[in-house]
Amino acid sequence: MSATVGEREGTGVPDPYGDRALLTSAMTKGYDAVPDQERERLRRYLEAVVAARSTPVHTAIAFNAVYFGYDLGGDGYGGSPLCLDDFPVITFGECAPVLPVGAMVCVATGSEPLYAEIVHREGAHSEVDALGDVPAWVSGAPAGAEGPGRPGDGAAPRRRELLVPDLHAFGPALSLSSAQLHRLRTRRRWINDEGHVVVDVCYPSREAARRDDLTAYAHHLMTTAREQLLSPFVPVSLAALVGGTHDDDLRAGLLGLLDTVQGVLNSSAVVRIWGHYALTRASLADCWQDTGPLGGDDLRSLAAAVERAATPARRRYGLTAPVAVYTAVGPRLRGFPGATELLRGVGYAAAVCRANVALAGVVQGESDQGLFKNGSRITLDDAFEGGGVWRCHHPGETETPGDPFAPAGRGWTSTLPAQSEPEAEVDPVDSSLADGASLGVGELLRNDGKETVWRAPLRLAHLIEGWFPLHPYVVEELGRSRGACPRLCLELDHVGEASGTKEVTQDVTAELGDESGRLTGIAWPHNLGVGEGRGRVTGTRALRFVRRRTGRNARLSDTYEGLSGGSGGSVLLIVGLLGIGGCVLVSRCGGPTQYHRPCRRRRIGLFARCQDHGFTLVTVTDLAGLALFGLAFGVWTLFGAAG
Repeated sequence: MSATVGEREGTGVPDPYGDRALLTSAMTKGYDAVPDQERERLRRYLEAVVAARSTPVHTAIAFNAVYFGYDLGGDGYGGSPLCLDDFPVITFGECAPVLPVGAMVCVATGSEPLYAEIVHREGAHSEVDALGDVPAWVSGAPAGAEGPGRPGDGAAPRRRELLVPDLHAFGPALSLSSAQLHRLRTRRRWINDEGHVVVDVCYPSREAARRDDLTAYAHHLMTTAREQLLSPFVPVSLAALVGGTHDDDLRAGLLGLLDTVQGVLNSSAVVRIWGHYALTRASLADCWQDTGPLGGDDLRSLAAAVERAATPARRRYGLTAPVAVYTAVGPRLRGFPGATELLRGVGYAAAVCRANVALAGVVQGESDQGLFKNGSRITLDDAFEGGGVWRCHHPGETETPGDPFAPAGRGWTSTLPAQSEPEAEVDPVDSSLADGASLGVGELLRNDGKETVWRAPLRLAHLIEGWFPLHPYVVEELGRSRGACPRLCLELDHVGEASGTKEVTQDVTAELGDESGRLTGIAWPHNLGVGEGRGRVTGTRALRFVRRRTGRNARLSDTYEGLSGGSGGSVLLIVGLLGIGGCVLVSRCGGPTQYHRPCRRRRIGLFARCQDHGFTLVTVTDLAGLALFGLAFGVWTLFGAAG
């Protein structure tokens, strides 16, 4: 280190312990308040840190490097003023306090202490399977969630998390040998086989569980690591930068420094940002060109699998229901051949970040806000669980487009009960109700070849004057088939109430205009108030009205089907086609052939088949023909008589 310029010899990279401090008072105000010259010096150092470390550099990690003096020559934090005895101890598989990315920890091993810096952290939910398939409710679920739509009621929620420690962050003097690490991974008692620590994190409150990474790390430094933060032996103390030790000033200054570090990384032209992580563009290019495990070919395969995850198989008939599939990146990477060694240690964090960057690049370059040509929409749904959960929804055009990289947690929200709006208080109406067409013709619910369904309110005027409005579609169909004033038979079923014979079956008149119409001459039961009903018109001759009591502000629902005799004509057509099909089948031989298909030659007798097949009592074509005859009879019995 040069004592005059404060830069590493021959590199031009500033040193945190140089004559000119990398952190200044202006940086406590945030990135926008920092002069360009100070930004540039900090940028050169942070770019060197990103290039030197073998893991993606989180904003909190970058802050640690510049604040505690990370040595780029290989010693890391080995020469820093950090007190190792103050580090919180974590034990594999047990409950642990909140440890955000950037926290300095001591991993319990039963013998030699293992000092490390947490460089990556993600959810490790037990419901995520080995191939990365995530149940919908897990994606975006809050800490402590117990199941679909059940957020849990504990004031101090727990969540299972995977922590990736950098076991070499404190230099070779405080690191275990390769043989020692291999022995620890093999035993799987203190760390798992990948060199990671899985713990149950106990959050003090639900608010603490919802903190973002930088806010959580600032809180960690202000509480658990306060002695480290205020150490007078760091390159430049936060207390000196803000001019005091008041908690509010320290917290505001710390958040300003974190914002400055993040802004400097975002402005760099040589690094690529994913969330709060920074990777060099050169390393991403090398990975994309690599043909080995977790290289460019595997990343392209991952992107294609996520894109097609919800795409339905080709169907000849019918509509496909909407499908949403959730894929966790971390577990999915473990399924690639040859990936085991590359995912050990901090290599897992690097692989997860590169995979997310690759997916983001495909979404950004080959889709319209996540909507691909195959109809699927790809979005990031949860940035924390499993290294990042990506959602594939088909058909994607049914959803409102938005930022595909803003975690929306749609998996969790899809399991929550629908929010019902509170019913507004209705003031009593003193004036008389409007009359005529102003009462409305109702809302069309369905209109197909079988029936027309609409819904309209049953008003006081309807009950007093004995009429009910018809939808314009019904008016048009009746006008074509029955004339201007057709007579219909109304069958009234007043559920739960006794009605007279004249009330049950009535002859009513349909008054049809150019665009509106109504049923008149209805003798509504005396005890029929506001309610909900369902009607059915069969063969344009009878209307069946079923009334159900629902209370105030209910609606009337009528079903009108078989307009203009369409039901009878359709039934005859269907019965005829079924009968013809049955005749064709029973007229064929139906005997077995060498291709395992029924013989299609014409039969020569009742039980005699063709010249190649002798007497056979029943064949498969006989059974199929009889089935069609039975189906035709059933259709005629159910629908033909009513027509």
